[in-house]
Amino acid sequence: MLLLIEQCLNGLQFGLLLFLLAAGLTLVFGIMDLVNLAHGSFYMLGAFLAATFAAWTGSFFLGVVLGLLATLAVGMVVDLVALRRLYGRNHLDHVLGTFGLILFFNELVRLIWGPAGLNLTLPAWLNTSVELLGGIRYPTYRLGIIVVALAVALFLYVLVMRTRIGMLIRAGASNREMVGALGINIKLLYTLVFGLGAALAGLAGVMQTPILTAQIGMGENILILAFVVIIIGGIGSVRGAFIASIFVGLVDTIGRAFLPDLFKLVLSSAAASTAGPALSSMLIYFLMAVVLVLRPEGLFPVAGK
Repeated sequence: MLLLIEQCLNGLQFGLLLFLLAAGLTLVFGIMDLVNLAHGSFYMLGAFLAATFAAWTGSFFLGVVLGLLATLAVGMVVDLVALRRLYGRNHLDHVLGTFGLILFFNELVRLIWGPAGLNLTLPAWLNTSVELLGGIRYPTYRLGIIVVALAVALFLYVLVMRTRIGMLIRAGASNREMVGALGINIKLLYTLVFGLGAALAGLAGVMQTPILTAQIGMGENILILAFVVIIIGGIGSVRGAFIASIFVGLVDTIGRAFLPDLFKLVLSSAAASTAGPALSSMLIYFLMAVVLVLRPEGLFPVAGK
């Protein structure tokens, strides 16, 4: 039972990390109608920038803040320089353009930092564990990821649903021409949204780096899961991304933890160790297929989409 609770916490932590990535992606996709395959590149850039700034300043938290601000700035520059030319064009143009950005950023990171990865060292007090109810000892940093991600989810809810900027974002998603006719600079609004999405992806990369090394191309695989999340949750729905990311995180983590042991009852250890993680990954896509059959627009479709 303790192992199950611990793996559920790990699944929640992974799911909330996915939410940070998927939230930015669904904002850009739902509001700007832009298929951004390069979203994972900002996940990678956030990790490398934060590790670099932390090494320069000697402070983990200062490195994280500077890394996020730099990722926000890079996202806004990319929108101004490259992506504005893709507004209003078909999704195939978006795919081709942003795929080119993936290649560009991978080679840029290789040129600046080299082919080796970077580590982001945690402060000593984060590199400990805390005792939870039931006597479970859980890593402090992983618990911190859960807390930060929940705080970001609350921030996004307040931003989108309770502020004037959020009102403009929702209006721009529903009828961008009308918003422009009212005197709002819709292109500037899109640039701010894209920068916010890039910063969220960068935050996910920063929080993953102390667990896994920052590496070139680290955003590609997790980006696939982020697309699965927004398809299950509903394109453009932050609430849907939040719920779906937790589902996906729990299914993936619990499947990888327990399916190999179940398969060992009928298969050899080697075959079970291979089949368990593979089936847990398949379950995520099976879940997506079931949702698409029952609710083609996702669990929480955005009105007007």
